[in-house]
Amino acid sequence: MADLSQTLLACQNPDPQIRNAAEAALTSAEQTNLAQFFLALSTELSTEGRDPNIRQLAGLHLKNLLSAKDEILREQKVTRYKTAVDVNTRVSLKTLVLGTLRSPVTAARHTAAQACAELAAADLPNNEWNEFLPALMKNVSDEVSADEGVNAVLHEGIKVSALECLGFTCELLANYNADINQDITNQMLTTIVGGIRSDRPDAVRLAATVALKNSLMFTSNNMENLNERNMIMQTICEGTQCTEPRVRVAAYECIGQIAYQYYDKLADYMTTIFQLTFGTIKSDDESVALQAIEFWNILCEEEMELIDEENELATVGEQLEGRAPCPRYVAAALEHLIPLLTEVLTKQDEDADADEDTWNMAMAGATCINLVANTVEDKVVPAVMPFVQANIQSTEWRLKEASTMAFGSILEGPTQAVIGPFVNQSIPILLTALTDAHTMVKDTTAWTLGRICDLHVLAIPQDLFPSLVTGLTNILMTESPRVSSQACFALHNLAAAFALDENQSGTNALSPYMPTLLQTLLQVTERDGWDECNLRQQAYEAVNVLIQHSAPDCVPLFEQMLPVILDRLQGSFAMAVLTNEDRETKEALQGLLCGLVQVIEMKIEKEKLVPYADNIMQCMLQVLTSKNATAHEEAFMCTGALADRLEKDFEKYLPHLHPYVLSGLRNFEAYQVCAVAVGLVGDISRAVEAAILPFCDEIITALLESLQNSTLHRNVKPPVLSSFGDVALAIGGGFEKYLQVTLMMLMQASQTKAPDDDEDLIDYINILREGILEAYTGIIQGMKDGKRAQVLLPYKDSMLGFLEQLSNDNNKDREVLSKAIGCLGDIASSLGPHVRDDMSKPYVQALLKEGFDTGEDSIKQTCMWANGVVQQIIR
Repeated sequence: MADLSQTLLACQNPDPQIRNAAEAALTSAEQTNLAQFFLALSTELSTEGRDPNIRQLAGLHLKNLLSAKDEILREQKVTRYKTAVDVNTRVSLKTLVLGTLRSPVTAARHTAAQACAELAAADLPNNEWNEFLPALMKNVSDEVSADEGVNAVLHEGIKVSALECLGFTCELLANYNADINQDITNQMLTTIVGGIRSDRPDAVRLAATVALKNSLMFTSNNMENLNERNMIMQTICEGTQCTEPRVRVAAYECIGQIAYQYYDKLADYMTTIFQLTFGTIKSDDESVALQAIEFWNILCEEEMELIDEENELATVGEQLEGRAPCPRYVAAALEHLIPLLTEVLTKQDEDADADEDTWNMAMAGATCINLVANTVEDKVVPAVMPFVQANIQSTEWRLKEASTMAFGSILEGPTQAVIGPFVNQSIPILLTALTDAHTMVKDTTAWTLGRICDLHVLAIPQDLFPSLVTGLTNILMTESPRVSSQACFALHNLAAAFALDENQSGTNALSPYMPTLLQTLLQVTERDGWDECNLRQQAYEAVNVLIQHSAPDCVPLFEQMLPVILDRLQGSFAMAVLTNEDRETKEALQGLLCGLVQVIEMKIEKEKLVPYADNIMQCMLQVLTSKNATAHEEAFMCTGALADRLEKDFEKYLPHLHPYVLSGLRNFEAYQVCAVAVGLVGDISRAVEAAILPFCDEIITALLESLQNSTLHRNVKPPVLSSFGDVALAIGGGFEKYLQVTLMMLMQASQTKAPDDDEDLIDYINILREGILEAYTGIIQGMKDGKRAQVLLPYKDSMLGFLEQLSNDNNKDREVLSKAIGCLGDIASSLGPHVRDDMSKPYVQALLKEGFDTGEDSIKQTCMWANGVVQQIIR
């Protein structure tokens, strides 16, 4: 490349034409001669006297030639590097990058540390680059010498860069699950721990402590060795006493990481950690104290997981194996921990901006108390309630707010029997506090009432229900956006509590208040300060939930609301857009209004909806002309709900909607939009049935493209597969032309498996299999309805083979089991005598028996039907 320096700079140019041309030039250089491109970048990074910005850009580009978040892509990059860059060039470029760690330019050293780490992560697993570790160890251990001409500041910077590089390397090796020689690990760890020594400069100690945190997952063998573990823990604990706060923060981050990764190794150190964290929380700098509190948060999360596992085993009468019972450090510390945390709650920051992501001592304390409550459950109540009862009616606002926050923080965890009486007694006090003189008291009070509505609504005294609704409604327009937003949150949760209301009278306790509630909440969306504290969204979401869980006697109210909301949506298209912020505001409002229209559509009768259908579709199509992903999601979901209600009357909109559906199906980057568009295909298929046939060629092509796209988020693929079944069921025999290609896709997907120890992948595979089974079921039923079931015969062995595979899989969940049995019945029903021999195979009865053995009524009913069809064929 003629001028790499200028090309790298041009990649930062705000002019897109210049920037795109420069990026294209770099891509061309990479593709033309990768070895020379690597060497040129390393030369640019290592050459002293060059512009530091250019050196940094060169180093980052070099790093990115090897790095990738996706594991497969990263492996491909490393393989290409190993095959396309010859050994001599690799040696040369690594020497240049490694030497840059001694550069007098800080930015160059830091970037070289990142690039070196990527190179090391590619080489060390293969026992290559033997010069790497000795060079870093020398950089860390060397003392400054007069004849070297290196000043003390630079010498310190060289040590920092070496330790940064070690930390980055360890983190990458852990992320890539690399298998490294233990001797290399030991050398790296020894060098890092040596950097934390108390006689080191603070900057060196900081870099070493951060490196140690990055190395902890990679050094698991060392943590298994008692002597080495003691050395690591002693070094970290000494770091918590460093005079530099940043080192203390990093040391507590290490302790938190150890609690997360090596909880079972904490026993020998808990007394020391207890003393260190408590002292720090009481009197250290806030940044350090926050990290000490975070240790207890992590401890709670680990213990919750262990205790849940033990409780699940106890429920089914099984014994704990492979580990000792949870030692329950949090419960043991409760007597001392709670007073410390309640004291922390009184350190509120009045100046904290509720719209900013501020994090302070009081917030951290409340979070910790909440986690403690979820960990120790009922035991937290007697520990916290004395503080609450003593201060919740205090005239000192800090104590009043802190005690309310403490109460709100323990509502989740304890049982209803233990916390319920306190909730019952608290309602009158909290309602009074809604009008307190201090904003933070009102804010926390409304939040606590929202938590009560969410978690303990049955503990609210019935005679105070009107006062609760009225009290929350009254502050929506009069209080600050911060308090109003919390009141919306409370009303949202109160409405959600009626989701399981089985009252058959046609009304419920909220019905009398609905006109005022809805009118006021809609006013809130346009009041002063609607753009603060997420107020507009909170208000619209509260309206949605109120409508969703309303009683039948409120439906006339929603019929009156619909034209008003459509007018708002129509008006949003004329909103002035002068800045990006204006555009975001406009599109966010349109998304919220589309969501509200959808909720109303699902509540009112079809004949009341039809007069507004054209207007709704015009609005949805206009929203879809924007480029906002969130607005598109909401518009697609609103359109799907309209199709569901109109059924065949929706057909007239298909020609206008079709291009937007295809665009959504191909929106691979905004995968949520793609997923909703796939769902819309299903909604339309069910609504208009065979009328979708003229559009199916392009729809099926787009669905197949999404399955073949390697960048599409994996969560979209199960619903894509399922949608084949929706379309097949809609068009019956018309699906025959797509049969071969779609069934091939289903067969390929059915081969995907998960290792027994990967729970996340097992969950995903179950979802994937649900999609496959739904597709098979829809296709089978569609072909049968179209009198074309015989065309499935060439594929019966693969479909039944998949069911046999599922019968032998212990990781399938009950949804998969139920759908597999249903699919078995559909195959038997559709193909009859053609599958007689197959129905006699052992896996068929095994699958049916497993279904009966679940004891679930719905699965048993499916089993009875499927078994009846199977027996009829066998006879």
